[in-house]
Amino acid sequence: MRRHLTGAIALAAAATLALTACSGGGSSAEKTGTAGGTLTILTSATQIDLDPAKSQNLAITTLGLIERRLTTWDIEKGKDPKVVPDLATDTGTVSDDGKTWTYTLKDGLKFADGTPITSEDVKYGIERSFAPELSGGLGYHKSLLVGGEDYQGPYTDGDLDSIETPDDKTIVFHLNASYGDWPWIVSMPAFAPVPKDKDDPKTYGQDPVATGPYKVSSNKQGTALELVRNTNWDKSTDPVRTAGPDKIIFKESQDVSTSTQSLISDAGSAKTSFLATYLGAAELALVNKNPSAKERLATSDAGPISYLAMNTQRGALKDLKVRQAIEYAVDPKAFIIAQGGSQAAIRATTLITPGIPGRQEYDLYPSGDDGDVAKAKQLLKEAGHADDLKLTLWAANDPSNQAQAQALEQGIERAGIDVTIKPLDVNTMYTDATGDDPDYDLILGGWQPDFPSANGNIQPLFDSSQVGGGGYNLARYSSPEVDKLIDQATAATDPAQAQSLWAQADKRIMQDAPVVPLTYAKQSFLAGSDVENFFIASFPAYPNYLTVTLKQ
Repeated sequence: MRRHLTGAIALAAAATLALTACSGGGSSAEKTGTAGGTLTILTSATQIDLDPAKSQNLAITTLGLIERRLTTWDIEKGKDPKVVPDLATDTGTVSDDGKTWTYTLKDGLKFADGTPITSEDVKYGIERSFAPELSGGLGYHKSLLVGGEDYQGPYTDGDLDSIETPDDKTIVFHLNASYGDWPWIVSMPAFAPVPKDKDDPKTYGQDPVATGPYKVSSNKQGTALELVRNTNWDKSTDPVRTAGPDKIIFKESQDVSTSTQSLISDAGSAKTSFLATYLGAAELALVNKNPSAKERLATSDAGPISYLAMNTQRGALKDLKVRQAIEYAVDPKAFIIAQGGSQAAIRATTLITPGIPGRQEYDLYPSGDDGDVAKAKQLLKEAGHADDLKLTLWAANDPSNQAQAQALEQGIERAGIDVTIKPLDVNTMYTDATGDDPDYDLILGGWQPDFPSANGNIQPLFDSSQVGGGGYNLARYSSPEVDKLIDQATAATDPAQAQSLWAQADKRIMQDAPVVPLTYAKQSFLAGSDVENFFIASFPAYPNYLTVTLKQ
C-alpha cells in the first residue's frame, strides 16, 4: 500500500537548514523546577499558529506548552528519547496484528475552562485535521487510518468511523496496515483534544482551549504571544512538563543577529530569555569571542541532514552516472565551512541520521575531504557529458543558504559542469519544489525527522508517493524496490526488524544516488544567564521548552 504522508519539521528544516542533536550548555534537566518568573523566547518567526490541526511543532516546543496529546516525548540530557503517556495511561495497546491501537485517558483531565476532557474531544481534534481549510499540519495519520484517504473532516463528512470512542475514556484506532511507530504518531499536534462547541476553524489557532500547563493571555501575530498558567492543569497527571515560569512570552519577528548580541550582553530581560532560532556562522563567531556567552551556548551533537537533491526526472540527471559524478564533484570541506565550520556540522554519508536507532554507517562514494574531481570527470565522460552539462541550483535567498549554494556551485563546476544558482524566497521555493512539475535540476534541502525513527528519515524523502502533490521527495525519486522496503519496514512492529529494513532501504537508495548527503548539522542555541535546564538531548536538535526554568 502506498502512503502519502507529510513531513513534520520537514518544510521548516528544509527551508532553513535548521538541523540537530545532543547536549550543550546550561544546567542538567530535572523533572522538577523552581517556579516563577517570566521567560522570554525570541523567535524569527513572523507568526505562530496554535491550531493543533495546522501545526508542525515538535512535542517539546511551543504548542507542547499549551496542548497535551495522547502520548508525548520524554527528552532528557544524556538519554535516548522515549515516547511516554501524556493524556493516555500508556503508549497504546496493540492488537489485530498491529492494525488496531487502543488508548485509555487518565482520570481527572480537564480543559482550561474546567470541563472534563473526553475521548470524543480527542477524536474530534484528529478529525478536524483532515479538513482542507486546516491544512499544513503533520499528516502521517491521514493515510494510515482506515478511510482517511477520502475523508474531508467533520465539517463536511461527519465522523471518521476508524476512530471509535466506546466510552468517555477510551479511544480506538483502526489502521490500514500494521504500523509499529503509531505511539509516536499520537504524540503529534493533531492528537490534542478540541472541544467541538469551542471550535471555529478560522480563529481557533489564535486562542485554543488549553490542556497543558499554560494558556494564551494575549496573541498579537507578528509581535508577541503571551502565555500564563492554566490553573486546571494537574501536574500529577503530567510527569514530563515542569511548568517552571509563571509567564512565557514569545517575541516574534526577531532579527537573529540583533537577538544574539542582546543575549551576549546578558542585561535586563535578556537574562531570562533564550533564542529559539539556531545560530548561523556569523552569530557563532560572535559568541565564541565572549567567554561568558560561550558558557551559555547549547550545541547539539551531529544529527539532522542537509543534502543536495538531484531531480532524477529531468534531463541528464536521469542518468545514474551523471548523478554519481556529482556525488564525487561536491566539495564537502567547502560546504562545511559555509555552514559555519566544524562547530556547526560534520560530513554526512548516509540518509539515516545520527541519534536514530538502527543507523548503520557506510560511504558508497568515498571522495576525501575535498571531493574527487578526477572520478567525477571520468563518470561524466562515460555518460557522454564531459563538457556540455548545464544545471540550475535552487536555494533559499538568505545569506546562509546562498553561501552554501555557492560552495556547492564551486565544487561541482570543477568537474566541468556549469551551475547557475537561482535564489528564491524560501516559501515560494518549497511550494514550487513540492508541486507537480518544477524546473530545478538541483535543490538544497535539509531534514529534521519528525520522530526518532528511521521512518522519519526515509519515507517522506524517498517514497514514490511523496513526489509532487506537496510531498518532500525533492529528488523526485521512484523505485519499486525501495517502496517495497519502506512498506515492509513501516509495517514491522518489532523494532529490531524495522531498523534492519530501514538500514537496507538507506543503502539501496544511495546506490541510485538521488541525493548527495552533505552534512549532519550541529545546532547551537543561546540563553541568558538566568535560564536553567536549557539543553539539547540526542534528539531532537532543539531546546526542550517543557523543562526550562529560571533562577529565583
